[in-house]
Amino acid sequence: MCLILFAWRAHPEHVLVVAANRDEFFERPASAAAFWDDAPEVLAGRDLTARGTWLGVTRGGRFASITNYRNPAERMAAAPSRGHLVADFLAAADRPSAYFALVAPKAHEYNGFSMLAADGSSLGFYSNREGLFHQIEPGLHGLSNHLLDTPWPKVEKGKERLGALLAGSFDPQACLELLGDTQAAHDRHLPDTGVGAEWERKLSAIRIVGGQYGTRCSTVVRIGIDGQAEFWERSYDREGAVTGTVEYKFTVPAPA
Repeated sequence: MCLILFAWRAHPEHVLVVAANRDEFFERPASAAAFWDDAPEVLAGRDLTARGTWLGVTRGGRFASITNYRNPAERMAAAPSRGHLVADFLAAADRPSAYFALVAPKAHEYNGFSMLAADGSSLGFYSNREGLFHQIEPGLHGLSNHLLDTPWPKVEKGKERLGALLAGSFDPQACLELLGDTQAAHDRHLPDTGVGAEWERKLSAIRIVGGQYGTRCSTVVRIGIDGQAEFWERSYDREGAVTGTVEYKFTVPAPA
């Protein structure tokens, strides 16, 4: 993922609302979100190269998602896939704090990542470039290819727009439209992550369109106070055209 906007226990009707875009090279094969044959509790898209995922939920109310930490100078060619960290949490029963405690000793083996994990009663954040676990307090947050709430232009814009949407009745289509914004940020607001000005400009848009790399899908997740879970995913081709949308609704148990 390259942008995750989320509201955690910030609304009387919602436990969690997520609006996220996955950015990746189009040559890397992936399947659309579905319940997995080999893990029927897990609802997620799947990276068909390494068999992990970038974002998923479970019938039990677990949620996890991950972004790459952008620093090309530190990239390790033989590092294990970060998508397994998400898949492993979804398949586990650990609380986020306990799971990340298990991940921390081996976190240096992975390329840079920032990850969110929730079990219904708590939501945690961990990045192997910071090395600290954070218990996330109720509120509106954003994560791109850095640390939690780093004020990159698309993070700040996205948080503001998601907050405005949640002031009214929940509308998944409006959330998907938010994620469809292709406007780049002004050059004076761009971060410097080592990829050059042209790429910084391209990557600053909420949705990236054009070329071999871009936004592959937009995902909206809602888990309600009443236990109703809703999941939408819209997929795109390299020209930015919509290639499909999937939708799932199910009920999750109350947190233990």
